[in-house]
Amino acid sequence: MEQITDWDDAYANRAYIKDANTIVDQWPVDAKAFRDELGQSGRMRADIPYGPHARNRLDLFLPEGKPKGLAVVVHGGYWMLFDGKTFSHLAKGAVEQGFAVAVPSYVLCPEARITDITRQIGDAISVAAKEVDGPIHLTGHSAGGHLVSRMVSATSPLSSDLRSRLRKTVSISGVHDLRPLMNTKMIETLKLDAVEAKHESPALLSPLDGIDITFWVGADERPEFVRQTRLMRDAWSGVAPEIVVEPAKHHFSVIEGLTDRNHALVRSLLAL
Repeated sequence: MEQITDWDDAYANRAYIKDANTIVDQWPVDAKAFRDELGQSGRMRADIPYGPHARNRLDLFLPEGKPKGLAVVVHGGYWMLFDGKTFSHLAKGAVEQGFAVAVPSYVLCPEARITDITRQIGDAISVAAKEVDGPIHLTGHSAGGHLVSRMVSATSPLSSDLRSRLRKTVSISGVHDLRPLMNTKMIETLKLDAVEAKHESPALLSPLDGIDITFWVGADERPEFVRQTRLMRDAWSGVAPEIVVEPAKHHFSVIEGLTDRNHALVRSLLAL
């Protein structure tokens, strides 16, 4: 792989995705349609609080019948964009497989630091887990991929009881070594320093013992995301993580599989 000299370009997704703005504009449309569908059937609980901030809220989507367990979908956006309601539709595949799915929002940078967001996601999972019995399955995309990896690292904010319920984690196109971000213009918003980058990088942390984790990335993504994904094979070799490079998928299309109950991404997440 070529040595990276322009780190802003390395993390620039929209510039390399055809019709990127159209895709992004469609997400909230699909998300609202899904919320409307489940809301009409009484299978959605909106804006459950998990903290004091207005963004400390999660939506819980319910299957028909008793849930087989809980799945949590954590959104991306470089810790500084979007909210959970932009991605409600990503709960569809797991819901149709019989799982309850929580989709949290969180306070964004620069109002919060990445360390704060890690704690928020831990709190969101804790609250959702009180609503749904059974195993817990975690997935997240991009910044969300980082956050779910943090949930299963040695310094996870999750309690021992929650850790014992973890069944499977799928980190999609995650950023697992945060240090390169300090070479980007995003640092002005992320306010990341060397100490926080070290403490919040899953690649520099040990995994929890006995976890089942898959690192998933699109083959057509920016090379840096593929590198970050493959990095975890060595970094977390002790838990033998699975690495999946999905053909013909870029950074925005790689999450589409979560909407299809029979897609390999859903089946991996739910350990089917």
